[in-house]
Amino acid sequence: MTATQHTYGHQRHTSLEPVAAIEAITGLLREQGFGVLTTIDVQATLRAKLGVERGPYTILGACNPPLAHQALAAEPELGLLLPCNVVVYTDDQGQTIVSAIDPLALFAVVRRDDLAPIADEVARRLQLALAGLPA
Repeated sequence: MTATQHTYGHQRHTSLEPVAAIEAITGLLREQGFGVLTTIDVQATLRAKLGVERGPYTILGACNPPLAHQALAAEPELGLLLPCNVVVYTDDQGQTIVSAIDPLALFAVVRRDDLAPIADEVARRLQLALAGLPA
């Protein structure tokens, strides 16, 4: 199955369980030059802070240092849009979903055509990482 395009991201269903999907996408991101700077366990946070139970939901903050450096050198305020988030969660049917932000949608708010090649490259690499997940 290929990734599904949304207005602000790309989504892929995978046969992996959430923990395995997190490990897999982290490795695939690494192959594309990204490191995961932050990992937020939303399920645990909502349970601890609000007493709310929900299915697994993890936000990974991914960063490709060379591309981030290029973008920040051109537009220091771009840090407000970094890192690139990737989410891993289960839907109502219990299927694991992995989604990645679409940098083209993110960069559109900056309105700088000179940043388009960087956004294109980040998008290409994130899509390759998603494509590496088993269906």
